[in-house]
Amino acid sequence: MNEQDLKKMIQEILSEVVTESQSDISEISEVKKSPISESTIDDATLKDIAEVKIREQYLVPNPMNEEAFKKLKLKTPARLGLWRAGTRYLTEPMLRFRFDHAAAQDAVFNDVPEEFIEKMGFTSVSTICNDKDEYLTRPDYGRKFDNENIAIIEKTIQKNAKVAVIVGDGLSSIAIESNVERVLPSLKQGLKNHGLDIGEIVFVKYARVPAMDKIAEVTGAEVVCFLIGERPGLVTAESMSAYMAYKPTVGMPEARRTVISNIHDGGTPAVEAGAYIADTIKKMLDLKKSGTDLY
Repeated sequence: MNEQDLKKMIQEILSEVVTESQSDISEISEVKKSPISESTIDDATLKDIAEVKIREQYLVPNPMNEEAFKKLKLKTPARLGLWRAGTRYLTEPMLRFRFDHAAAQDAVFNDVPEEFIEKMGFTSVSTICNDKDEYLTRPDYGRKFDNENIAIIEKTIQKNAKVAVIVGDGLSSIAIESNVERVLPSLKQGLKNHGLDIGEIVFVKYARVPAMDKIAEVTGAEVVCFLIGERPGLVTAESMSAYMAYKPTVGMPEARRTVISNIHDGGTPAVEAGAYIADTIKKMLDLKKSGTDLY
């Protein structure tokens, strides 16, 4: 094969390659031009993980006694009867677990919004914690106030009041937002029925339960009721408690506190809790004691 024939053969091969490439490009262009079919997934069929009621969710295939197990589940929010994929959760229970875990973290690390505090008409003070990290790592700081905040507390809460009610974020900001607005009206009405009033309310940021003891000492309040967000778990991030004590003092034993806990929609309803707190405060004032001495 001479040089001329070789050049001719190369030109033919290149021509074929170019023709095939142009054909492929045309096919791709046609595909891009064709309309993409809409998704066949209907949003209405997608389940909202947050709406899953764990007490009613039962995923065990071919159970021996499903009705009995469902009755058992109604008595506890524990994750029972959710079955498995090998040694792991099924997808839906796993997603719900991750949702609840995220909600618990948010409850701990988020602050109660300033807008909510203003809406409720609370006077805001803070413990000596500078931020959330210090609050979580130094529980003792969540019990103390500087002189500036002490002055605000003394100015806000009536001296030697029969009852002082305070509110604190504690370990769940969402617990305060979810419950305080419904607890306070029934609490105030219950106290009013007993001839008692609570006056102005102080909100304590970065609060631990014993912060109420210092407030009692500087104000001389006879009974202090502290509504505070509880440590969230995977059952609920919205649980609030009412810690009450008759003439609490700094360093007193925890046995002197009376607690009404699990105030949330899945526990003690907020309105019912408010009335019960009022009756408990009246009992403390009558007997002049609290905690284990009350019973």
